[in-house]
Amino acid sequence: MMMNGQKLAPAAEVAVQLPESKVAADNISGTMSVGASGGGTNAAMRPFGRRAELMHVLLRLLCIITSVTALSFMVTAQQPSTISIYGFMLPVQSKWSFSHSFEYLVGVSAAVAAHSLLQWLISMSRFLRKSPVIPSRSHAWLIFAGDQVFAYAMISAGAAASGVTSLNRTGIQHTALPNFCKPLQSFCDHVDVSIFFTFMSCFLLAASAVQEVMWLSRSKY
Repeated sequence: MMMNGQKLAPAAEVAVQLPESKVAADNISGTMSVGASGGGTNAAMRPFGRRAELMHVLLRLLCIITSVTALSFMVTAQQPSTISIYGFMLPVQSKWSFSHSFEYLVGVSAAVAAHSLLQWLISMSRFLRKSPVIPSRSHAWLIFAGDQVFAYAMISAGAAASGVTSLNRTGIQHTALPNFCKPLQSFCDHVDVSIFFTFMSCFLLAASAVQEVMWLSRSKY
């Protein structure tokens, strides 16, 4: 068909072309919508990004190291020696298992090491697969509760052990009981190192709990 010197397409052809253009536009719009939705879901699952997830994994690894170190130094704390009481030299045998406070520290340190190792294995495997290290809010609440419980347990174990080792160093006033750490220096040094790493483990667990609180405050699902 000709009009004013220009060739026009037949009406039927125009009618066919318009629906095809509409379908193509709908397909493009649908693709863009799916892409935006996928990005939103990924952002909700990763409120902090890969760098923060790597920090989470490193905190777990450090907690394993400190709790195992605290456990190792305590279970190797033993030493035979002699002490002087009223001028008499008496043999003594020191061992961590002779104190309930030291036994409590060993038990709590072992539990924290097992907890940290399990969480590190889960987090590391998800990190290597490039999946969210904390996959859901329920998982975040679970590990947050565990970190809180173990952090408080480590504080109590470190405080109880500190009281005993302080008594060993100062002795008891107005009695013949001496400073036991003078003849038992190796034993007391092992205990001191164990207590130091116990409090370090507590600090790392608290740092993990803070990170989980921040994650929960930013997550949207």
